[in-house]
Amino acid sequence: MKKEELMITLKDRFEKNMGRHEVLEWEKVQARLEASPEKLQPLGEMERTGGEPDVIGFDEATGEYIFCDCSPETPNGRRNVCYDFEGQEEREKKGVHPEGNAVGMAASMGIELLNEEQYRELQKLGSFDTKTSSWLKTPPDIRKLGGAIFADRRYNHVFVYHNSAPSFYAARGFRGLLRV
Repeated sequence: MKKEELMITLKDRFEKNMGRHEVLEWEKVQARLEASPEKLQPLGEMERTGGEPDVIGFDEATGEYIFCDCSPETPNGRRNVCYDFEGQEEREKKGVHPEGNAVGMAASMGIELLNEEQYRELQKLGSFDTKTSSWLKTPPDIRKLGGAIFADRRYNHVFVYHNSAPSFYAARGFRGLLRV
């Protein structure tokens, strides 16, 4: 996606979803994006993989705008993935081949995997993952024991669960966050 096309898409989404960022102005977000052109590539990847990135906040301390995947369901282009590379390797040794892994894909895209707190904050802005689920950044003590966490929204409530890191499902992917 070309820079101009991406900027139009981001502006349109920003204006259509003012409830996610009521006190923010697109002109200031645009100025920040133009001052940080290296951030357009990760945003383009978020868009390309179905994340529908949008501004969900502003960090007063750093002056950064926070973009997050706001697609209704976990991004379609990032599903069927294990939690991390070690989990993916374990699966592949058994002859089963996932599409990749959430930690590695996020890193290659230049975005952060959402943690539990960030995911819960996102859910305050709308109903996300009502039919799918998203891997979350897993605390090291859980991962050390072979597990990983994921979350979704069911029955108008956010649930955080655990699974083994090598697990992967057609309806599970991951959401990302980018600071600009």
